[in-house]
Parts: sequence; C-alpha cells; structure tokens
Amino acid sequence: MKRFNTSAFGIMQGSRVLFSDFADGGAMWTGQGPRESRFAVTFKEAFVAPPVVMVGLSMWDVDHKHNSRADITADTVTETGFHIVFRTWGDTRIARVRADWTAIGPVRDEDEWQLY
Repeated sequence: MKRFNTSAFGIMQGSRVLFSDFADGGAMWTGQGPRESRFAVTFKEAFVAPPVVMVGLSMWDVDHKHNSRADITADTVTETGFHIVFRTWGDTRIARVRADWTAIGPVRDEDEWQLY
C-alpha cells in the first residue's frame, strides 16, 4: 500500500492514441515476436511526490486471425510525468490502441504556508 502524508490530493486523467500501425505498416501490425512502444506523458501540474498511476486500454483494434496478446503499464513515474509502455509478442497483429490513465497523488494545499 502506498501511503501519502498529506491532506491535499490531486487527480489527473488523460487519454492517448498510442499508435495506428495498420495505416503505415508499423511494427505492431506487421511485426513478429516481442514488440514494445513507449509514450511520455507530462502532467499539467506537478505532484508533490510521485503519484499512483493506473493505465488501461480504452480502444483495442486487433486482427481476429491471430492470438490477442497485450501488456500495458505505467513506468518511470515521477512528480512531473510517466511513460505508458505497451507490449505484445508472438504473431499478434494490433492495428490501433488507445490508453486512458489516472494519476492520484499529493499536491500542495493552498492553505499551507511554506517558510524559506
């Protein structure tokens, strides 16, 4: 369990099309074996500490003639952003993927005073 020592929390959400490989013959559509795509997400406002980030598939367009294999995760989470990492393997052919994400973490409370 991740515990935050603060009374002020922020929640940010976003959505991103990760790739559309069927349109240009990209690796997720035409490749074989292990494949990976990484996408940087920058938060509109920084958190005080790294937030908890949840990532999920919100659109999945895959060839029905092959096995459907997918792994999606948040990686290198910091106060200012993270990477969405999508992986597949074997003979899976993926045309398009969209991922939605939610970040929950501590933010500065406007009523807190900070002395320098």
